[in-house]
Amino acid sequence: MRETTPTYDLRHELPDPRADRPVTFGRRLEYAGFLLVMGLLRLMGVDRASAFVGGITRFLGPKLRPISNRAERNLRLIFPDWSEDKIRRTTADVWENLGRTVAEYAHLDKLRVVGERPRIVCEGGEKVIKVVQAHGRAIFVTGHFANWEVPGIAAHQLQLRFGVIYRPTNNPLIDQAIIKTRGAVMTRRQIPKGAAGARALIELLKDKFSIAILSDQKLVSDGIAVPFMAQTAMTSPVAARLAVRYKLPVILIAAERVGGAHFRVRINDPIAFEATGDLRADIKALTVKINEALEQEIRARPGQWLWLHRRWPESAER
Repeated sequence: MRETTPTYDLRHELPDPRADRPVTFGRRLEYAGFLLVMGLLRLMGVDRASAFVGGITRFLGPKLRPISNRAERNLRLIFPDWSEDKIRRTTADVWENLGRTVAEYAHLDKLRVVGERPRIVCEGGEKVIKVVQAHGRAIFVTGHFANWEVPGIAAHQLQLRFGVIYRPTNNPLIDQAIIKTRGAVMTRRQIPKGAAGARALIELLKDKFSIAILSDQKLVSDGIAVPFMAQTAMTSPVAARLAVRYKLPVILIAAERVGGAHFRVRINDPIAFEATGDLRADIKALTVKINEALEQEIRARPGQWLWLHRRWPESAER
């Protein structure tokens, strides 16, 4: 597969950083620390940086009991037959993967699908291009698997036209830096979550761009209660709503860490779904199917999913 740099949105303006947080002196210090750490990680090289930070978080992360307790409760809920030792080892794996992902932010431009020594092996690339050509665009869903920026990087290098829905970080200066990084390696069409991005989202679909969504996070305010890993969880219906409204296929793209800073990206077949015409029922049914597809990936490699989220109600976790 030959990969070239997409040129369809080089002149498109990047989104502004979040404006609802003041740039205080403390946030400027935080930003300076962020730049220093990213610079040091860049000097280390991608493999050393990924291993170094992953080792630190594997050691220190499990000692952060409030957060690790949540991950362990989640694992006990979903895998009630697991031993405590397996739960602790999986939690350590989760922390290591998170540390590696953070370190790899300094090297996202080095994660390539092609080249002499590609760091991303992509399965299903030609197939997804045909699906998108047939429908004009698609809804891509993924989760916090391995390094969750990798699917977007792979889609960019496959010449797919897409925009991504993202959650702005709390520090506007760091938010702007991440927006610029994603704009260089993924897409300049970035839409912040919430009402402010709704119009941009619709315009993007009208312009024949696909939409990429992280669909595994808890959403309380406008989520719907559907099964996720055999437990009821508040889930975003955005992907299903867009797919039903515009009659678009939903395609799961999953990243797998296959050793250090090397990845496999699997682009699945469109999720099988037949609309009935009942909008509310169809959105709920498709959201359930999306959760089922995510669940298969999580159960296959539980140590590479971000169990640190408060994904299920606390009453279910007990």
